[in-house]
Amino acid sequence: MTIQEAQRLVDKWINTTGVKYFSELTNMAILSEEVGEVARIIARRYGDQSFKDDESDKDLADELADVLFVVICLANQTGIDLTEALRKNILKKEMRDSDRHKNNLKLHT
Repeated sequence: MTIQEAQRLVDKWINTTGVKYFSELTNMAILSEEVGEVARIIARRYGDQSFKDDESDKDLADELADVLFVVICLANQTGIDLTEALRKNILKKEMRDSDRHKNNLKLHT
């Protein structure tokens, strides 16, 4: 699935099953919640914290998909083409960071 296809699919779902988009402010709050859920899993699976007995089955892929869904909602409702935005962002990083990471000794140890 392309990013453009994902944006269309989310828009279709929102306008049928979801009825309508939540406000941008509500979606920003939801995005924060979803990122927090990703952080919780990462901190426990890859960090030093441990899962509680009832939360060890949390699915990182599903939580990342929740984050992506809300990002797509925000892009759709604010008129952003994420394909073009990502393309521009990668170009920016290529220009800005072309030597930065290669010269970072911390990354070569």
